Amino acid sequence: MNALEQQSNAGAGAIRTDMGFDEKALAKWMQSNVEGFAGSLSVLQFKGGQSIPTYQLQTATASYVLRRKPSGLLLKGAHSVEREAQVQHALGQVGFSVPRIFGACTDESVIGTSFYVMERVEGRIFWDATFPQVSCQERPRYFDAMNETLATLHKIDPAQVGLGDYGRSGNYFERQISRWSRQYLEDETAGRDPNMDALIQWLPAHIPPGDESAIVHGDFRCDNMIFHPVEPRVIAVLDWELSTLGHPLADFANHAMMYQMPPHIVAGLAGADLKTMNIPSQEDYVAAYCERTGRNRIPSWEFYIAFNLFRMAAIFHGIRGRVIKGTAASAHAHERAQSFPLLAELARRAMEKCK
Repeated sequence: MNALEQQSNAGAGAIRTDMGFDEKALAKWMQSNVEGFAGSLSVLQFKGGQSIPTYQLQTATASYVLRRKPSGLLLKGAHSVEREAQVQHALGQVGFSVPRIFGACTDESVIGTSFYVMERVEGRIFWDATFPQVSCQERPRYFDAMNETLATLHKIDPAQVGLGDYGRSGNYFERQISRWSRQYLEDETAGRDPNMDALIQWLPAHIPPGDESAIVHGDFRCDNMIFHPVEPRVIAVLDWELSTLGHPLADFANHAMMYQMPPHIVAGLAGADLKTMNIPSQEDYVAAYCERTGRNRIPSWEFYIAFNLFRMAAIFHGIRGRVIKGTAASAHAHERAQSFPLLAELARRAMEKCK
């Protein structure tokens, strides 16, 4: 993502066409369900976000964030804001860095779709994975903060925080490959791609041995977290739409995939001069996670990368379909849709490295 796109993707502005709702009905609901809510309410829409419309709610004394399920026909299980609220509330109870959840509503008569309201956390979001706004000397500490935060998440016992039934345990890769293959195949609007078709055939037959289960975020990137205003510390992890119980190595590889990711697609480091920028190498970054989680190494690393590139390509294929149907939530969804073929190609290249 270039500097102009970063600027246009940040902040909040006027509510986009067909993304509005009954603001008076929302204020009435908040009066009854949000502790401390008072006064008149103004609403703006955040510019970022690909699939879940997100809004800034402002009163004279407080600021909130609302995330709502998109309107229209949706794929089964997609855009579940109820699950987002559930996992963040549970993790917040044990001190993990998430915004406070004030309330969730599944009554579609209020604003047309399910939604939840959370606190607005003040801090910094870095849209560029090279962290250009921080000093070269400090930069490794920001990477270490991300690494530590994800390792901490993976070490939380789901049962102990009330998330034992947040997803199915076991056979994570089989289930995920089946899910994203099915969504890709069912979304005929976005068309087919030969690289995706090849991955759908190859991935199920090459899943590494061994199985683990942990709470996984599913989209852990630098631009999905809020850093302290001045310190290299993560104070809130955002966008839990893809979270579930799953394999922690899949989740970590999805995050570390930033080292292969072209920056014009999502926050990535492909092509960056890591040494000059004082950014940890992928090898060192993986080693730090292994040390924090009690591992010696990560076998089958290339499979995990291929799987996650395939998964992201499937997600972007879905965005492409929503763009064609006119239901995309983000003003930048068109650019994401155009990136789908490249992601599918990168996934197939990673697959070829496994052979």
